[in-house]
Amino acid sequence: MTKVKWGIIGPGAIAHNFAQGLKEIETGELCAIASRSSDRCALFGDRFGVADDKRYSNHQDLLADPEIDAVYISTPHPLHAQLTIDAVRAGKSVLCEKPGGLCTGELTAVTEAAKQEGVFFMEGLMYRMHPQIRRLLELLREDRIGKVLHISTSFGFAAKVDPSSRLHDPALAGGAILDVGIYPVSLARLIAGADAGTSPVDPVKVAGLAVIGKTGVDEVSRANLLFDGDITADVASAITQELANDAVITGTKGSIRLPDPWTPGRNAGPSDATIEITVGNNTTIEEIHDPRILFAYEAEVASKAIASGVTEPAYPAPNAADSVGTLRVLDDWRRQSGYQLPGDTVSGLRRLNRTLPNGLPPMTYRQIDGLDRDISQMIIGCDNRDNLEEGAIVWDCWIEAGGNAFDTGFVYGNGLHEKVLGDWMTGRGVSKDCVVIVKGAHSPYCTPRAIEAQLEISLDRLQLDHAPIYIMHRDNLDVPVDEFVDVLNRLKKNGKVGIFGGSNWSTERFSEANDYAKEKRLAGFSILNNNLSLATMERPVWPGCISSNDQKTLEFLRKSGTAHLSWSAQARGYFFPSQDRTTLSEDTAPDYCFSSPQNEERLKRATELAADRNVAAHHIASAWVLSQSFPSFALIGPRTTGEIATTLPAFQIELTQEEVLWLNLEE
Repeated sequence: MTKVKWGIIGPGAIAHNFAQGLKEIETGELCAIASRSSDRCALFGDRFGVADDKRYSNHQDLLADPEIDAVYISTPHPLHAQLTIDAVRAGKSVLCEKPGGLCTGELTAVTEAAKQEGVFFMEGLMYRMHPQIRRLLELLREDRIGKVLHISTSFGFAAKVDPSSRLHDPALAGGAILDVGIYPVSLARLIAGADAGTSPVDPVKVAGLAVIGKTGVDEVSRANLLFDGDITADVASAITQELANDAVITGTKGSIRLPDPWTPGRNAGPSDATIEITVGNNTTIEEIHDPRILFAYEAEVASKAIASGVTEPAYPAPNAADSVGTLRVLDDWRRQSGYQLPGDTVSGLRRLNRTLPNGLPPMTYRQIDGLDRDISQMIIGCDNRDNLEEGAIVWDCWIEAGGNAFDTGFVYGNGLHEKVLGDWMTGRGVSKDCVVIVKGAHSPYCTPRAIEAQLEISLDRLQLDHAPIYIMHRDNLDVPVDEFVDVLNRLKKNGKVGIFGGSNWSTERFSEANDYAKEKRLAGFSILNNNLSLATMERPVWPGCISSNDQKTLEFLRKSGTAHLSWSAQARGYFFPSQDRTTLSEDTAPDYCFSSPQNEERLKRATELAADRNVAAHHIASAWVLSQSFPSFALIGPRTTGEIATTLPAFQIELTQEEVLWLNLEE
């Protein structure tokens, strides 16, 4: 087997361990290093025999080296995600020290980028490659201790409190949870999944707490986890306290204890380990011996996978989904414990670059009468980001994609989602560049009085002085349309709203409102914001929802030229393969809301046309919305940067009006 040529970015203490591990295997070799410190670079290079011309002063030069197949990233935590993205965009395979990102959104962006580029990625949880973990899983499969009931595991040490060290510096994402809490959580998820006969699983409930030290990081942290199957776990981590540093798995027949699950042979071989199995009053001890350093296992697993051309390691090494699942638990644990990273604050907002692959088509824009700028034809829905750290990743990507329009709602997240978006716009300084759609007056507060009261609250949350576009979220048939038109014009006159419209309004009420506005020489409704997708909505997604994909509404839009902002433009994922659809509640799932013989025919036609255009059926469905003869815009709700990337190819598709009609069965 050809040896994988490795480069190391960040030659610190743990990089020495990995480099030693490479020396002890046949499948990989260290060929290059990168460090901003020339002294560290020289010392490391001399110790491990790195050629002088392969000692780089920056990571960009190492990544540009065509002889390097893979990189090992062992820098401080805040650099992991961006360096990994830079590496995979350069076509390099990556083994990144844990955590692979500071939050779930970062690590998701990392794993999606690796998938887009078709290269190997693994998070460096070296303990998972040690033979004792594989033996533990065998014992569970053999039913040696029966059904797993409880997992108790910890990782903690007593380090001197030093505000300048990475462990105690919030700016470097210090603290126990991110540094060592990842070990017990990942093991608990692995064991709970093994008991269920599956890959690692997420807990259904997390309850965490922590001691926050003087520097602001969590010093000692504990959490209780509950998994399906009534499996419980208690996990603990510390950087100022010695903990048991073991793992005990209790089952219906007995227990298994790993006295040292994390670091057998961490700094030097041998990496010997023992497993204690107790059934009744009998305890047996199994011994595992290997002369190599612990990191040799990790180096070997990664090198073999890369040499064989696979993009993820084999179980029980952590694959992308496993790593993301573990970090999701750490996020929950950390936030419950009151430890806020700088990225959760406006002043500490972080940015990930190059989250989109090259070669995507550019965004398109259209004008809406009364708006002072062009608006991106796709509009991102902002109803799913609960914190600034996660929101910034998706919204920065949206800007990178060319999007400038954001859809909000007074009721989204009980107001939290407006606040998070407002903090992001303020932190990035882009409030004046964004076209924000502000929605209010959702049932049961769909009244003229509620419009004014809610708008003031929304603008305060969003930190805006006016709403470029204001949309009534619902209609109220008990209120005459003139009352709504009057209050909206008053707000427009006072500079609080620009143009306005209605969501889930019938064309009759929409026309009635505009007839009144014309008679009184007032501004009328400019925008209809109903569901519009190639699949017709057979059952309302939520009570009071209206679809515009019927002949009468389409004719109204075509004749009047009214701008239409469609929500659920992709029919809740109806045009995606079933395995790629986002999990939704049963009564809002695509198969429930959109299933019908007519829609099955539309899906069939979209699939046929997609095959001809070398795109996916959902791209055809999105292009259908964007290709209407009236100004048509699509609201989309991507939760990750990868979902943005998979949506943008719709812009490369030009549909004729004949194809638009044919896809919609208008023949």
